[in-house]
Amino acid sequence: MMLAAVLAAALLTQPPAAAKSKSSTPPPGARQVLRSGAVEAQSATATPRRPNGWVGLSPEARAALVADAADAPLPERVLTMSERFLDTPYQLSPLGEGSGVDPDPTFRLDAVDCLTFVEQSLALGMARSDAEVAPLLEHLRYASTPTYEDRNHLMEAQWLPNNVRKGFLVDVTRRLGGADAVEVTKTLTRHTWQSRSSQALQLPPERQVVGTYALNMLPLEHVMAHARAIPSGTILVVLREDLPLKATRVTHLGFVVQRKQRTYLRHASRGGYNRVVDEDLETFLARNGRYAKWRVTGVSLFEARRPEAPQPGAVVRSP
Repeated sequence: MMLAAVLAAALLTQPPAAAKSKSSTPPPGARQVLRSGAVEAQSATATPRRPNGWVGLSPEARAALVADAADAPLPERVLTMSERFLDTPYQLSPLGEGSGVDPDPTFRLDAVDCLTFVEQSLALGMARSDAEVAPLLEHLRYASTPTYEDRNHLMEAQWLPNNVRKGFLVDVTRRLGGADAVEVTKTLTRHTWQSRSSQALQLPPERQVVGTYALNMLPLEHVMAHARAIPSGTILVVLREDLPLKATRVTHLGFVVQRKQRTYLRHASRGGYNRVVDEDLETFLARNGRYAKWRVTGVSLFEARRPEAPQPGAVVRSP
């Protein structure tokens, strides 16, 4: 709710498909991707529009699904759970704390945005029982306590480093990108928090983090050279250039899916599809490479891990 304004401008959005007509010249680094004939030949490979795989499940059926093959490898589990979200409608910022600043529900399976799709797929995949899903989701979404102020609002400064620290994520960008991977940064200053999009978060001054945060990045023009080596289930994070008045340079994320000698991105797409789809990665990157107003610079890659799950009903605290 209150989060929607800033996320629409930064964190969870993709420019609508129509936006590409405004940018006739691709930014440096995108031309190699755009020259590929596959860009014109391939389109999204989403399943036909239909209710997602969660609709109609009773609580007992969902619990049985979560418990089934609970100790299977995590990438397999994440792909199984995320696949059930295909065709789920896109809704910006569908989760909240159930009351207060953002009274949206703490869990739902009928609507997602790109971040809540990833968070809920991870929680469902990591859980060995239905009772573990909510504590795991809480642990992923919050630094420590499940309050609006303590939510991981900013990707570079909060969501990514906090979940790496907790053992949920491992940065594998350099492992998979080799010499093509580079280090980039996002800088937050007091000036950043004066912007309209940053103020839309309605965070008190003591919660307005400042500093410089490092990320490993595989530049846009090198992604497809490494695409087939990215394991299914890897989290792909889209980075844009660092603009001083933007509180983030991360604008999208989803799961890599390898299938039939092609690489896809399973993601909740706001522009064009308005639902969760499996989209050919090369097509996705080419479209992103055309955005000239706030240029896409590359991607970061993260492997999901399964730390010890908090006990159901336990108060979650950071290590």
